[in-house]
Amino acid sequence: MVVMLLLAESTFSLAYPLALSLLILLPLLAILKGRVGREGAVSFSSLHILRRLGPKSKGRAGGFRASLLFLSLICLIVALSRPQMVNREEVVTDSGIELILAIDVSRSMQAEDFWINRNKVNRLQAAKKVTREFIRGRQTDRIGIIAFAGRPYLASPLTLSKSWLEGPHGLGRVKIGLVEDGTAIGSAIAAASRRLDKRESKSKVIVLLTDGKNNSGKLDPINSAKLAKTLGIKVYTIAVGTYGDHVVQTPRGPKRLHQEYDEETLQQIASIADGKFFRAQDTGSLEKIFKEIDKMEKTEVKRRVTVEADEWFVWPALGALAFGFWFVVGKETVGRRLP
Repeated sequence: MVVMLLLAESTFSLAYPLALSLLILLPLLAILKGRVGREGAVSFSSLHILRRLGPKSKGRAGGFRASLLFLSLICLIVALSRPQMVNREEVVTDSGIELILAIDVSRSMQAEDFWINRNKVNRLQAAKKVTREFIRGRQTDRIGIIAFAGRPYLASPLTLSKSWLEGPHGLGRVKIGLVEDGTAIGSAIAAASRRLDKRESKSKVIVLLTDGKNNSGKLDPINSAKLAKTLGIKVYTIAVGTYGDHVVQTPRGPKRLHQEYDEETLQQIASIADGKFFRAQDTGSLEKIFKEIDKMEKTEVKRRVTVEADEWFVWPALGALAFGFWFVVGKETVGRRLP
């Protein structure tokens, strides 16, 4: 059982955004207000007498009251659009899969026979790129990483944190040279099985990626596969690399090695542990393999989505009321006209 918060976000939205279209009527109202005026109460044959009554006064109160009216209308229209802050949470209550990636870090994984974006890379670089993409696609599963050469070591425990797995404490610890050289396939399967044993999950999976045959460790790969089967763990095996001779760097300088595969053993491991065997000779085929594994290892995920909305329309409504109040009060006070 896995319980995790998959998504928690707050977004601002309008329940009735079309109401804002009423704002385009305000400029029209301003034009009409400017054109229409009151008819004079007293008629004069000449303005010569009025000029002597005193200096000209500016209608400040009228302009101020007009501003209050327009601010009140703007707030009212915004309130009608019903602004709100929507809080959405998505909680995963059951994922069902726990998976360990067992990645070969022996010296032979330095062979540069893979390509990424037209750049030649070694097998480990290609494997880390593809597994990183695979990890990103398994958002609701616990994933752990075991690296192995002459013996296995834990690169990352089972975790839901994808940033941890992709960071220096996960794939960053999958390096060549951290342990003695060799290819301990049997020990790697056994170490991964121990990590998955007694875990409460519907499905337990090991994805083992290697470019060689078992030549280190005290455990036989076939017996380790039988152990995984007994514990209810599936094992998928992937053989990477191209046939032929390759040159790799060692502490004693460059060394030529001949590609060694024990496809028969890898096929047996997958068959015993209810998995599947794959071969990858380039980055494209390796990506397809992980996509196929991703499709095969899917379980139904229970989700609970909670959506709550905090209404904000009350604030512009209060603004409309306040501006409208001052518009009316101002008409009878500072804006009052004397005969």
